[in-house]
Amino acid sequence: MSKSRRHFLKTTGISAASLATTGLPFDQKSSMKDNGVEVVNPRHRVPVSFIIDDSTTLVNLAHFGIPQFAEVFPENYQQDWRSLPREIPDSFVREFGEWCHEHGIKGKYSIVPYPACTGWVNQFIPGWTKNELEDSLQLVRDLMVPDWDIHPEMISHTRVIDIKTGRPFPFATPDYMENWEWSQQKSADELAAYQTYALQILKDAGLYCDGLTTPGGYGSKNKSNLAQASLESVRGVFNAEIPHYFRDLYTEKEQSVAPQVLQVSGLNSHDPKCVVSIIGCTGDWFGGWDGLTTGNVDKFITEDLQQGRMVDVIDSGEPAVMVCHWPGIYYNGEKIGFNIFKEVVKRIHEKYDHLQWMKLSEIARYWAAKELTTIDLRKNTLHLHAPFSSKDFTLSIARKINNPRLLQKGQERSLQRVANKLELKENTWCKENGKAIVCFNLDKGENELSF
Repeated sequence: MSKSRRHFLKTTGISAASLATTGLPFDQKSSMKDNGVEVVNPRHRVPVSFIIDDSTTLVNLAHFGIPQFAEVFPENYQQDWRSLPREIPDSFVREFGEWCHEHGIKGKYSIVPYPACTGWVNQFIPGWTKNELEDSLQLVRDLMVPDWDIHPEMISHTRVIDIKTGRPFPFATPDYMENWEWSQQKSADELAAYQTYALQILKDAGLYCDGLTTPGGYGSKNKSNLAQASLESVRGVFNAEIPHYFRDLYTEKEQSVAPQVLQVSGLNSHDPKCVVSIIGCTGDWFGGWDGLTTGNVDKFITEDLQQGRMVDVIDSGEPAVMVCHWPGIYYNGEKIGFNIFKEVVKRIHEKYDHLQWMKLSEIARYWAAKELTTIDLRKNTLHLHAPFSSKDFTLSIARKINNPRLLQKGQERSLQRVANKLELKENTWCKENGKAIVCFNLDKGENELSF
């Protein structure tokens, strides 16, 4: 059975080059596949990414959040939260970020705007100086932002905030906790207003967001409104062209984890719209959401490199997006979760040579282009109409091809042939098993590929 990802509830892309979500007849959707044309993964590699939840500036969310959760469900939250450090220091953020950058890791890093109601990341957090907060934010801007999407995880990740006053509602019940019931009956407009409030705080703190993350079970029973609200709020605050969000993960082998392109409209207008739901493929098998549950490398990939959830997903060709929680990566200074992650990275790179680490926003953009670009084959030319641009757009074409040429904005170029698919990059192509694999940067609007 599918799981709604983290603690609390922690409790395909179409391969044919055709519209997946715009109501085209099936024969049109499958016509490109019938003609031997298929949109494949970027550079014919498997996207890999790393989602970090419950992170923020300075505050250890587990230390401050557990007593608030225990007030609502005392039988479920009996951890000795007082023994947990109140802070996850910037020295660890730097150590983690530098290691990841050195190894090409990309993903998503949350900044909870009002972490567990301690203070505001765009103003001040009691217990730390103004300079300490600003230094922490600057570290995120300089070190994390190049390789990681920044997301709010709603506003507090604990109590629901009255966005008219900026104060928590005074009710310690599931109906007034972000992680549980408050969001389940709200309209898209109500959710969008709440999410806009969270996004605006991060904008005021000098951080840009293409997407957002839901805390716990937020929106789990209200997914259509959540998708629409995410589209409206991220576009409204940041004018992001392709908003995305993270809500769900699935750990079952038979369950697809391909991104979902939703709320599509205006594809033939000057303002096409969609939102992409990014789906995780693992549980938190690093160090737990509270930094008290030791994980297991073998659940991701075994020592002999033959089994594990990452093996299953990578072999399927779908994006392999791991999920963790920042307190468990730090693991109260022991760094157990971080060390598990290092071993997972080591093992998957020992087994595979065709991975591509991507931010969630990069995966979202590719999937929007993959599913929403229309492709029409006329004689020896593919005509592509793309509502959205995308880097490393890659086609598999089951035809005899020589000297493929790309026409964009009135400029024609020949693509360079490379020896094999591992050498694919922008404006190259290769032959493999009787097919041509072609890689180029897709322009928004009209593109032509002749052969």
